[in-house]
Amino acid sequence: MKRRSLPVATALAATAALLLTACGGGGEASKDSDKIAGADTEGSASATAPDTTESGSADRPTITLPGDVKDVFEKWETGDATKDAALADTAHAQTAINDAIVQGKTDTAGLTYYYEGKALTTSVKWVQKWLDAGITYTGTTRYFDPKVELFDTKSAGVSFCADETKAFNKERKTGKVDKSPATNDSYVLYNTRLEKNDKGVWRTTDGTSVRGSETCVQ
Repeated sequence: MKRRSLPVATALAATAALLLTACGGGGEASKDSDKIAGADTEGSASATAPDTTESGSADRPTITLPGDVKDVFEKWETGDATKDAALADTAHAQTAINDAIVQGKTDTAGLTYYYEGKALTTSVKWVQKWLDAGITYTGTTRYFDPKVELFDTKSAGVSFCADETKAFNKERKTGKVDKSPATNDSYVLYNTRLEKNDKGVWRTTDGTSVRGSETCVQ
């Protein structure tokens, strides 16, 4: 299996999502669907997930990726406190599933904290596929062009792109890295639904992904 065909976080691909609409739904998406206008990938980047601004006293787990693995989030703020809180927890969720993959565990604190419902079930299954294949990964995943829509005070939709051109599969036993050339499939469009719990945490509950989406290919 290649990094290009086994993305870090497409665990949500098999679930239905409300694709940035309050009442619309959909199944697994095609490469030509779910396009988002106005993509802008310029701007500064941060190597870790942004701080959550509306988390209250939530006891968040500490997630630390190893030195050879990085999540970079570009322009991950809107200036609106509520939207930024949803974006921050979306970023934490991405890092949580990546952390589970590199740790080789399906029961990490991050997974159960930032995912629930269908999203948690499929995320656990996705991490297990990596374990069954005997691989982890190394390198940098860049997340860019985030868009967020608040449906109400406790639900939101978030879409964003992922660039995996600098991330590579690595065999767990030997440490051998597969540096296959990047293709359009190294870019992924995500659409996720979030629900805010009583602790103020925006948990990912559902979503879809489109590998090779024209929206994200650069």
